Amino acid sequence: MTPKQGLLLMLVAGALFSMNTIAQKSKSEPKLYEMRVYYCEPGRLDALLTRFRDHTTQIFEKHGMTNVGYWVPVNNTDNKLVYVLSYPDMPARDAAWKAFSSDPEWKKVAEESQRDGKIVAKVVSTYMHETDFSFPMKVKGSAPERVFELRTYHTVPGKLPDLLARFRNHTTSLFKKHGMTNLAYWTPDKIDNQLIYLLAHDSEAAGKKSFDTFREDPKWIKARDESERNGKIVEKVESTYMKATDFSPIK
Repeated sequence: MTPKQGLLLMLVAGALFSMNTIAQKSKSEPKLYEMRVYYCEPGRLDALLTRFRDHTTQIFEKHGMTNVGYWVPVNNTDNKLVYVLSYPDMPARDAAWKAFSSDPEWKKVAEESQRDGKIVAKVVSTYMHETDFSFPMKVKGSAPERVFELRTYHTVPGKLPDLLARFRNHTTSLFKKHGMTNLAYWTPDKIDNQLIYLLAHDSEAAGKKSFDTFREDPKWIKARDESERNGKIVEKVESTYMKATDFSPIK
């Protein structure tokens, strides 16, 4: 090997090492997710959706926020918009929102959109991190229209680790077996008894049918019974079927 060839090999090895280090660092550093639920004033949901479609999502990106997904409930009696953003961490989140709130472009959009009255009555925000068994939320813009299911499990105090173990070792694979698409699984920050997750189904009816067959599966019954030998795990389950908005990255 000539000195020139040796130098070239060293440079290639160094580049590969750097790329691997960056990839490992990126994988090991968890993102912060924020789920925001906007409750609109009566008759003002369309105005909110228009504002997000034409302006807000782009201004979010301008300030370093990542648009993950936007949904409205199928049965939207509360005039809600549910969406998820992600950030590198909480300081980045706070800096991004500070810049967004003071952005002249946003201020102009907010003022113009509310000429006919206030749009948002209430905002509920939840900070979350992915579990170690969460799935990639792939963009599927050209896929057939599907329905999303947002599920929140409230556990018995001290039982969240047992629930997570059951999902990690059994539940997610059984969901897939019964035709459900696993998406994101999160645990909220500063709340030690909740698991929040997203599934996708071909339709609401298909989702309910999948859960019916899942609950009757002997493998699920065995996993459930074994996980509850020391007592009940889940106190309450909340489920909301949702449709992605036309401007959602996830469809």
